[in-house]
Amino acid sequence: MVTPSLKGSDILLNNKLVIAISSRALFDLDESNEIFETEGLEKYTAYQIQHENNVLNKGVAFPLIKRLLSIRYPQTQDNAVEIILVSKNDANTGLRVFNSIEDYGLNISRAAFTNGRQPYQYLEAFAADLFLSANHDDVRLALENGFASATILPGLNFHDDDTKEVRIAFDGDAVLFSDEAEIIFQEKGLEAFKQHEADQANVPLTPGPFKVFLEALYNIQKAYEGIDDKPIRTALVTARSAPSHKRAIYTLRSWGIRIDEVFFLGGLDKTSILKCFRPHIFFDDQKKYCSTASKLIPTGHVPAGINNQIQD
Repeated sequence: MVTPSLKGSDILLNNKLVIAISSRALFDLDESNEIFETEGLEKYTAYQIQHENNVLNKGVAFPLIKRLLSIRYPQTQDNAVEIILVSKNDANTGLRVFNSIEDYGLNISRAAFTNGRQPYQYLEAFAADLFLSANHDDVRLALENGFASATILPGLNFHDDDTKEVRIAFDGDAVLFSDEAEIIFQEKGLEAFKQHEADQANVPLTPGPFKVFLEALYNIQKAYEGIDDKPIRTALVTARSAPSHKRAIYTLRSWGIRIDEVFFLGGLDKTSILKCFRPHIFFDDQKKYCSTASKLIPTGHVPAGINNQIQD
C-alpha cells in the first residue's frame, strides 16, 4: 500500500474530517446508471440534462453525510467535516447532482467532475480521509493508493432515528488493523491464530487502511470531552474472541484512540449487534458479513486483505 504524502496542505481543510463521496453513493442514481450501462454515454447525457431539475432520491450514504455535515467544533462553531463530491461525470451531466444537493440544503460546495478519469488521483489534493463510492473498481484503486475507501452496497432504504449522533462501526482485521493475523488464520487455522495472537498480545498490530479515518473521527470526539451531547459514537464489531481480544485492545491503546463500544463475537453473526447499535455506516472486509449487514444498515465493503484475494 502506498502512503499518501502529508495531507491538509490547504489551510481551509486543516483540522477537518474530509470525506470524498461519489454521486451514486450520495444519491439514488440506479435508473440513470442503467441507461448508461445499456444505452451508452450519449443517451445517458441526454437523460441527465433532460432531468437536471428533477431532485434525486436519497442514496444509501445520505443519512451519514447529512449528519456529519451538522457537526461543529464546540469551541469555535466551525464546521468539523468537509464533504467533497467526486464524480466521473463531466460538469454538464453532473449539474443534476448539485441541483439536488442545493434542494436538500447540504453544505457541499467543493467537487471534482473527472469525466471518466479515476477519482483516486485527486483524493490527496483534497486531503481526503475517506472515499466512498458505489463503484468497486474505483474503491479498489483508491485503497491500493493508500486511501481509506469502501464500496457502498446498494438497495437499502434506511429509516433513520431522531437522535443527533453519528454512529460508525468497524470490523477489525483488514479494516482498522492490517490482515497479518487473518493471514495466519487462513493459512494455519483457528488454533494457530489464537496461539499467535496470545503470544503477540502486547505487540501492536500494524495499522489497516481505516486507521487514519478512525483517528480523524477521534480528533473530533476529543474536542467534545466534558460535554454530554457528543456527536460521534464509534464501535468495533469483530469476530475476535478471547484470548485474541487482548491484542486488539492493546493496539488501540498504543494508538491513543478510544472506541466507544467494542464487541468480540467469536465468530457469531454480527447483524444482531449491528441491529442494536444502528450505525449510519458499517465497514467490513468480508463480503459475507457485508451482504447480511447491508439488508439492515448502510454498509461499506472494504476490498482489502487476504479474504478479498481469496474471494476475488
